[in-house]
Amino acid sequence: MNIIICGAGKVGFSISKQLSAQGHSVTVIDQSTEDIKKINESQDVKGIVGRATLPSVLENAGAEKTDMIIAVTRNDETNMIICQLASSLFNISKKIARIRSKEFLEGKWSKLYNKSNIPIDVIISPEIEVAKSLYRRLEAPGAIDSVPFANDKVKMLEISAEKNCPLINVPLKNLTQKYPNFKANILGAVRKEKFIFLKKNDKILEGDNVYLVASSDQLNEILKTFGHEEKTSEKILIIGGGNIGLNLAKLLESNFKGVRVKIIEKNKSRAEEIANELESSIVINGDGLDEEILKEANVEESETVLALTNDDENNIMACVLAEKTSTNKRTIAIVNKSNYSLLQSSLNIDDLVDPRMTTVSRIMEHVHKGTIGTVYSLLDGEYEFIEAEILEKSELLNTKIKDSNLPEHIRIGAIVRKEKVIIPRSTSVFEKGDLVVFLAKREHLKEVESIFRVSSI
Repeated sequence: MNIIICGAGKVGFSISKQLSAQGHSVTVIDQSTEDIKKINESQDVKGIVGRATLPSVLENAGAEKTDMIIAVTRNDETNMIICQLASSLFNISKKIARIRSKEFLEGKWSKLYNKSNIPIDVIISPEIEVAKSLYRRLEAPGAIDSVPFANDKVKMLEISAEKNCPLINVPLKNLTQKYPNFKANILGAVRKEKFIFLKKNDKILEGDNVYLVASSDQLNEILKTFGHEEKTSEKILIIGGGNIGLNLAKLLESNFKGVRVKIIEKNKSRAEEIANELESSIVINGDGLDEEILKEANVEESETVLALTNDDENNIMACVLAEKTSTNKRTIAIVNKSNYSLLQSSLNIDDLVDPRMTTVSRIMEHVHKGTIGTVYSLLDGEYEFIEAEILEKSELLNTKIKDSNLPEHIRIGAIVRKEKVIIPRSTSVFEKGDLVVFLAKREHLKEVESIFRVSSI
């Protein structure tokens, strides 16, 4: 595919890197000479310095022969204008825009986006997506991450194999015998910062971050088998009342019964604003790094503390201060700089969340062809969990897994057939209408698209 990316910031850089590695023809436009130079020097893409809202710049980028445009500049209005030009002047069929402002996303103005008004096919709101991601982590305490697939019938879980994990050193082929209720498919693990596929004779080792697919109704049973019996938090403290903090608090109020949410927000007018939008959450105006303010918020009693400000260092420090009050609480910090992950264990922070990768994963869902649905990226897109449907034209139809000739680095995690979740065996047969959840290495994504494709985009 020919793809134009407008915006060479962190998200644009990551998307272009992934798409280029998958063999797409990518052009990136940005006004920053420095950002374009960085992309040209590190990626096999075409970088253009210029304003993407100028038709001549889009034309120079090859818009007339482009299949998809992704507008991820820092400005909502710019992203909307780019999509309008892409449609009106160049008839680009797929237009994706990052939109942050709540005014453009909610209420009567959200009806703007259609062919007659502003022709955007897919809108990505980073703050909403990150809030949903954080909510999923709170929904599955004990899991590092939990991602829904197949209309939430299946969950992809990332779980840390800690010292007390009963599964350590047990061959995978023996798990079902030893744990009859273990209805999940372990596909791989990050071991010493490297991802490995796990086969039936392999064992889970202490320190592994294990990736598995399971039926959603087995969530608690799976976590318990891994030695995680943490309860869902009822006392939650959010430091930072920006859009992520506000959206998360709304999700918690709507879905967590009996939850007590407190938010610390430094800006007084913002604190008043979000207090008016929330129903039961308590909003405290103050600095989340001020120990007196933390005491006022009863940080000692909080079961989970989330630091969600725009400052990486403040988020890390807030979690460190919270950790000092009690070692039993869970701490989660948003960080935009990947090198902070090196400090995670030494600072005893439970989770560091990179909002960039959450946004990239959502955008990548809409890049793949055919019947491919939900996508979740691992290790900067080197691997992807993917959901796809078996249609009549699929070469997998009526084929056993062992006879399907899938590439070695594609692993089937689960099959959803109507309302039933199937943890497949090698003899399992693909049927029409099956939703298949699998893990694939980046180099094989073109083959994946070919297997499931029914349309050009």
